[in-house]
Amino acid sequence: MKTLYLDAFSGISGDMVLGLLLDLGVEQQTLERELAKLPISGYTLEVGREQRHGIEGTRLQVQCEETHHHRSWSTIDTMLSASELQTPVKQMSRNFFRRLGEAEAKVHGIDINRVHFHEVGAVDAIVDLVGAAIGLQLLGIDKIFCSPLPLSRGMSHCAHGALPLPAPATLEILRGKPTCDSYNDKELVTPTGATIAASAEFSPLPALPLGKTGYGVGGWELEDRPNLLRGILYEDDGSLHKPHRVQVLETNIDDSTPEQLGNLMDLLLSAGALDVSYTTLHMKKNRPGQLLTVICRPELASPLARLVMRESSSIGVRSTACDRYQLNRHQAKVMTEFGEAGVKVIYEGSRFLRFAAEYDDCRELSRKSGQPLQQIYRRVETAAYEQLDLTTKEKFDD
Repeated sequence: MKTLYLDAFSGISGDMVLGLLLDLGVEQQTLERELAKLPISGYTLEVGREQRHGIEGTRLQVQCEETHHHRSWSTIDTMLSASELQTPVKQMSRNFFRRLGEAEAKVHGIDINRVHFHEVGAVDAIVDLVGAAIGLQLLGIDKIFCSPLPLSRGMSHCAHGALPLPAPATLEILRGKPTCDSYNDKELVTPTGATIAASAEFSPLPALPLGKTGYGVGGWELEDRPNLLRGILYEDDGSLHKPHRVQVLETNIDDSTPEQLGNLMDLLLSAGALDVSYTTLHMKKNRPGQLLTVICRPELASPLARLVMRESSSIGVRSTACDRYQLNRHQAKVMTEFGEAGVKVIYEGSRFLRFAAEYDDCRELSRKSGQPLQQIYRRVETAAYEQLDLTTKEKFDD
C-alpha cells in the first residue's frame, strides 16, 4: 500500500501539486502523453528546478494562449466523461470538477448546471486537476493524507473583480476541514489546490517508516516561509490500513430518555461518525446511566461534540486522539435465490480472511422470504464463495 502525505506548510495550489508529483518520480513525457487524451490545446508545460529558502524542488507552470476562457461545468464534465483517460483518472478528475462546481454554485446561489468557470475553467486549471489525477495514478497512490491548510487574509483579483481571501469557493470546498491562519496576505491555498486537498484525509504525519520526499515549488517568494508543497511517500505491506487517526468522544449521561439516546445515535451516524455505542454505568447518587462513545475522523470531532450536547442532556464531552488499525476490505454484491445482498470481503494484506454479510440486506431478504435470518446469512456467504473472485484485491475501501 502506498501513501502520500501532503505537508502543506505553505499552502497548496494545482501547479504545486503537479510539480510535487514530478519531483516524486512522475515522468513529464508520460504526463504530457496522458494529458494529450483531452481535446484541449494551446498550452505547454514549463518544468524546471528552483529553490525557495535554499530548498530545491520542481516548478511546473502551465503556459496558455487563452486567458479568462469560460467553460461550463457540464461542458468540462462531458469532456472528461468522453475522454480516453483511464477510468480511475477520469473518475477522479470528474470528482474534482464536481467539487469545484458545487462550491461555485453555492457561492453564486445558482444551480450547478448554470455554473461557468472563469480561471477555474481555463486550460491551466483543467491541466492542473486532470494532471494531478494522472500523476497520483502513475505513482500508484492508494491513500492521501494532508496537514491542516494555512489560509490567508487579504484581497485577490479575478474575473469577478476583487475577492476576499480566502476565496469564497476555497472556503466552501474546505468546509469541515482543519485549517489555520497563515498570517500572510498572499493566496496560499487556491480553489484548485483546495479541491485536491479535500480528497485527502487530514491527519498528523503517519507513524510509518519515511520514504521518498519531494517538493513542488510555488510562484510566490515569501519572506516568512519557503513557498513549497512537501510530499512524503510511505509504503507498507498492506496488511493493515495504518495509521488511521481517529478521535474518541465520550460523555456520561444519566438523565436522557431512551428515545433521546436512540435518536442521538441515529443523528451521529448520519453526521459521519464511524461508530457509536452505549455502555451501562452506575453513576453518582446511585443513578443508572450510559457512557456514550463516539469514534470519528478528527475533523468531525468538534461538530459531533456540539451535536451530542445539543441533542442530549450532556453539558461536556471528553475528546481523545488515537490510532485505529483496520483490515483491508471491499464491498461486493452477490445474488441468492432470495435476492441480492451486499457483503464485505475482508483481507489481511493480500490474504483473504472472511466475508461479512450486510445485516440490513439480510434482514430485508428474511422479511420478504419468510426465511430465518440465520439461514439468509449462511446462503449469502455461500453465494459469496461461489461468485466472487477472492484474488481481486487491488483496491480497498477506506
